Amino acid sequence: MNRIRSQCVKELAQFRRDRLTLALAFVLPFMTLLIFGFAIRLEAKDIPLLVQDWDQTVLSQTYRDRLFATNLFTPVTWQGNPEEALDNSRARAVVVIPPEFSREIKANKPSEIQVVVDGTDANNARVIRNSIKATTQSFLQSENLVPETVPIATATRLWFNPGRQESLYIVPGVYAVVLWIFPSLLSAIAMVREKEKGTILQVYASDLTAGELILGKSFAYLLVGMGMAIAVMGVGCLIFRLWFVGDPTPLLVATPIYVWASVMFGLMLGARTSNQNAAVQGVALVGFLTALLLSGFIYPLSNIPFPLSLVSNIVPARYFIEVSRDAFVRGIGWSGVWIDIVLIWLLGMGLFTVARKALSRMQLGA
Repeated sequence: MNRIRSQCVKELAQFRRDRLTLALAFVLPFMTLLIFGFAIRLEAKDIPLLVQDWDQTVLSQTYRDRLFATNLFTPVTWQGNPEEALDNSRARAVVVIPPEFSREIKANKPSEIQVVVDGTDANNARVIRNSIKATTQSFLQSENLVPETVPIATATRLWFNPGRQESLYIVPGVYAVVLWIFPSLLSAIAMVREKEKGTILQVYASDLTAGELILGKSFAYLLVGMGMAIAVMGVGCLIFRLWFVGDPTPLLVATPIYVWASVMFGLMLGARTSNQNAAVQGVALVGFLTALLLSGFIYPLSNIPFPLSLVSNIVPARYFIEVSRDAFVRGIGWSGVWIDIVLIWLLGMGLFTVARKALSRMQLGA
């Protein structure tokens, strides 16, 4: 235990002397939090919409105003063929109101409104189509153009996030990405630096085992990672106005376990690479891409195609995102996330085993 503690103290001393490492630990995580927190928006807004009203009546004008009252669209003016507005990307959708719109409605006849949507972005096109359909139905009800009694009536309520704040969904996910990338990056660089400077040969010549070396380094960067977690989560809560909505203890327990697994991932890469460039690329390609794309951070896990869906099962960020979003959004507590914490621990132990075996082979080879 004394040798593990000595190794931990040595790593912390080296960490304090390296300004680049300090920047990686505390500057870049804040920049990542701000960029992801403010830049990623999943809900479409300010979509340019061209409405050509050939009826020019009070009823058609009311329908036009109702479309823009959703705060989803912004009006576009265009002279000429409406399809050219789509071709030139001036509009993402076109609504054409026919000349006999009001007269046909007052005569209890169906009036066909032409809606043309740019389908380049399939998700955006789906949002536009559904919004126009919902607005049209709302317009008909407000103008008493549908039967007063309908066989089915729905009462919809948004659960957990009634204000539809995207930060409640994005920022807890950013915590998982940040705490996976930067602790692993720091520990990978620290391990490779020992190889590049040749100081790891001194370790091989001593009676320090591979497991003790890894544990000493992991405890040092676990402390650094926890400092990073406290700082990033604290700043994120202040800027984006997040707070715990239930029992915070699952997050408090899961965070050090998750950071330790992140450190183990970096030590595993550092034990298997020979230079810092390879270690950084490994963290960027394997760590960052999986945490960003295969964790449910942005895209639902159900959208991940086979066989990549199998890879997502061994991505620790996937499980920490569930814990983080539960703490800040759902508030279910231990009953909903205990299995995620267990899986993070098991994956961390697996990474520790791989790193220890890789370092043991190197030690024997030396």
